[in-house]
Amino acid sequence: MPRASRNRPDQAAAIPVRFRRRKVQVCVIRRRGGKSWGIPKGLIDRGDTAEETALNESWEEAGLTGRVLGRALGTYQYQKWDRTLTVAVYLMEVEAQERTWEEASFRERKWIVFDDADAYLKRHPARPLLERAWRRLRRSKPRLGRD
Repeated sequence: MPRASRNRPDQAAAIPVRFRRRKVQVCVIRRRGGKSWGIPKGLIDRGDTAEETALNESWEEAGLTGRVLGRALGTYQYQKWDRTLTVAVYLMEVEAQERTWEEASFRERKWIVFDDADAYLKRHPARPLLERAWRRLRRSKPRLGRD
């Protein structure tokens, strides 16, 4: 199991976004039949960057491809495997989504308007980073797959 240094998180996650019908949408995921929605996240493998991991996890868990928009929005910590893991969270501009993906058999994705993300992620530790994501989107004005 990798150990995080002060500068290297254990895991990376993405807040995937796109622009549809003049609204910013966020993709949330959960295990099929689960109650809680979250965002794609996973362990950073040796040799990978946190940014690469955020993109890889978005593909594996939600069938999304795209690019990271800037530096990490921030980090959060949680307990797993009898230790504290640090997760770096990135904003991801979604460029494409596939009908089927690696974890489609047991994971579902849902696109919601950005304004609803706070409610969907109400108990998720990345929720406080939504405001930073919104500010970055307003500053950067990415393509976000415009219709």
